[in-house]
Amino acid sequence: MTSARPSSDLLFNPSEDHRMLRQMVADFARREVEPQAAEHDEKGALNVALFRRLGELGLLGITIPEEDGGAGLDAVAAVIVHHELSKYDPGFCLAYLAHSMLFVNNFYHCSNEEQRGRYLEKVLSGEWVAGMGMTEPGAGTDVMAMTSNARRDGDNYILNGTKTYITNGCEGHCFLVYVKVEGRISAFIVDRDCPGFSTSNHIDKLGMRGSTMAELIFEECVVPAQNLLGEEGSGLTHMMRNLEIERLTLAAMSVGIAERCVEIMVKYAQDRRAFGSSLNRFGQIQRYIGDGYGMTEAAKCLVYNVARDIGPEQRNRIGSDAAKLFAAPVGKAVADYAMQVMGGAGYCREFPVERLWRDAKLLEIGGGTLEAHQKNITKDLTRLLAG
Repeated sequence: MTSARPSSDLLFNPSEDHRMLRQMVADFARREVEPQAAEHDEKGALNVALFRRLGELGLLGITIPEEDGGAGLDAVAAVIVHHELSKYDPGFCLAYLAHSMLFVNNFYHCSNEEQRGRYLEKVLSGEWVAGMGMTEPGAGTDVMAMTSNARRDGDNYILNGTKTYITNGCEGHCFLVYVKVEGRISAFIVDRDCPGFSTSNHIDKLGMRGSTMAELIFEECVVPAQNLLGEEGSGLTHMMRNLEIERLTLAAMSVGIAERCVEIMVKYAQDRRAFGSSLNRFGQIQRYIGDGYGMTEAAKCLVYNVARDIGPEQRNRIGSDAAKLFAAPVGKAVADYAMQVMGGAGYCREFPVERLWRDAKLLEIGGGTLEAHQKNITKDLTRLLAG
């Protein structure tokens, strides 16, 4: 008689497909992602060849239906991939998120058949690296303040403006870009070869250095009218819907960072000796390990629980905001605990903790700041109570 699966496994691997996916990604991350992580962090460059391996593994279209070339999986599967990749290289995982969630997932759910025919095959294979342009020099969290704009000109739209801090900006061939048309936010696909489009030099940054960042610049940029996604003015709806899975997968990245840091400090505290005993015999060290583990497990459970209730037709803003609001500081805190346990060794680049510590900070900023999540949750709870 087969024993029942434990409830924790049902939460983290709801099906055999999820369990097999986790094993595949975990093996790939240990075997191929970890060995290159320090080098590409030092370079501040994306490993494009390794990125295309994600396409070979079928991961670039994790949420896209099988009949259209994707894996046909759900938000839980997306969380699994980001969780496992981020244990070894959060920067590389961020490039994956920008491509698979911010472009591919968003594009699929707001595009028509003709547009999918032109783009899906190349972005699902990784031949084309993609990204999304929303943030501007003067408009981040306040998206309605964006000034980038487009006007219709016959069979084209003419775009003007600048997007900044765009992940995959250096390598990207195509970008899903939000601009205003007659004051209403609209979404377009902009290819690198569109006349009037350019990118800035690489923007250097503290962490997540295994992915690149640049400005997208539109100077009388000519974009075919057939590259408008949906209708004029429908971009805000697309944006808000996709933000939920973006925030959820960013939260999953923080879980991956925290989980790896727990593993590292447990092993280090066992192996390292001081005053004749292993470090893990000292109460101060036990506090870091115990608290770090508890915080990681709490964040992990919240993220996977929320993932069950998010999908293309299933909105859950309050859940995704709560998951990222709670998980993002956990990744940073647990990385800090691991560094404290390791002392000088943790602060040196010989070990991955200092890189994970640097990477973790972005998750409190990107995809919505902690303050934005607090605002959204307060607004949504107030409305629920009033209803």
